[in-house]
Amino acid sequence: MRARSGLVLLVVLLAVLLAVALAGVPVAHAQAAVTTSTGTLADGATWQIRVPADWNGTLLLYSHGYRAPGSPNPAQDVGDPVTGGWLLDHGFALAGSSYASTGWAIKDALADQAAALDAFEATVGHPRQTIAWGDSLGGMVAAGLVQRIPERLDGALAACGVVAGAVATWNQALDAAFAFKVLLAPDSALQLVHITNPAGNLALATQALAAAQTTAAGRARIALVAALNDTPGWANPTGPEPAPDDYASQQLSQYANLNGTFAFPFAFRAELEARAGGNPSWNLGVDYARQLERSVDRDEVEALYGQAGLSLAEDLRALNRTPRIAPDLDAVGYAIRNIVFNGRLGGVPVLSMHTTGDPLVVAQQERAYAQAVRAAGNTGLLRQAFVHRAGHCSFTPAERIGALQALLQRVDTGSWGEATTPEQLNAAAEALRPTLQVPTPSAFLAYTPGPYLRPFNLPPFVANAADPMRLDTAA
Repeated sequence: MRARSGLVLLVVLLAVLLAVALAGVPVAHAQAAVTTSTGTLADGATWQIRVPADWNGTLLLYSHGYRAPGSPNPAQDVGDPVTGGWLLDHGFALAGSSYASTGWAIKDALADQAAALDAFEATVGHPRQTIAWGDSLGGMVAAGLVQRIPERLDGALAACGVVAGAVATWNQALDAAFAFKVLLAPDSALQLVHITNPAGNLALATQALAAAQTTAAGRARIALVAALNDTPGWANPTGPEPAPDDYASQQLSQYANLNGTFAFPFAFRAELEARAGGNPSWNLGVDYARQLERSVDRDEVEALYGQAGLSLAEDLRALNRTPRIAPDLDAVGYAIRNIVFNGRLGGVPVLSMHTTGDPLVVAQQERAYAQAVRAAGNTGLLRQAFVHRAGHCSFTPAERIGALQALLQRVDTGSWGEATTPEQLNAAAEALRPTLQVPTPSAFLAYTPGPYLRPFNLPPFVANAADPMRLDTAA
């Protein structure tokens, strides 16, 4: 437990430092009258609502990201104070709940955020328009609310969201974890599913990772593990992306990124399994040679294996020969319900945004979400924006607000126009930078993510899959 607590504190500290670096000094706001209301829902979740005296009639319902099991869990109505201050100064009302639990709290979050809307209407009144937005797991919740209660929403902004859905996300994490154990920790007691000691399991994984990084063969295999999850070779949000052929720097960044995200496959998976009643993930039928062929990191892996004098073909054969992991189907059903996307948006315009170098929720997730939306015939309702930066949810307040303004234009006019082009998003964000005192230039760019390696999107007509295994389809 001590190891996990230390990891959580490190992640929180890094997030704070990153926020300071990107956002600059917090701005003093002149908003004179903001009414703050708080309360508790029937399931124990708390909520917070803030309404400025000159409320413009728009409610922004914020869904927060993943909180490690057992960590503090306050209600949250905005992602950062600089963004929140600007929004209140400009007449927007803010609301959000804590969710009733920590961890993979999607089931609670979807119910509690809907209940937070009820609390707003009971406390303040009916908004003129309601925008769901959120970060990370909260981006997944915002997209999930569009799928569940579109009639209560006018738009959604899903930032750095887990929009490939629960099944795909945990399947792809399993692929990387499986390769890690087979190639780098074959004789260890490391558990991939049905984890009994999360803190101890994570310690085993991080020790094996550190040991592997000390040899050329180990570094090549770490690159293969990263490639099977599309973990980016860029780790410093304030530094430049390594050159396309700078494989040593890319691998070092992947090592850092895996070290920072291993808690999810090797520790936090246990919390999800406890909720789901078993293991929701599988790698039955996966051809790892084909997965590498489709990965954006293939060239790096091939180069590093060559430099190490290691046979990539033999390692891929070893992965394909190793006995596979089957899921518990009831647990798969839980993951589908909480939540997998079918592309039905209920007429609600959605803008998603992602950093290109996100190590935790890779940018390729956006490709999976777009495929689901396209299959449902809703492409016109979706726009996706990308920021050229490393880091998970490492947007500046100016970029966040600029994206929100583009979505509000679509809500107000019924047309996206040119508002979501990189040029217009950068122009909007740059116009905000002086007021917000943001030192970091806006970095929206035209970008097409590679394929998500383990997509799992429900057909638009499916609510719950009777046979989930049949729905694992290639991009």
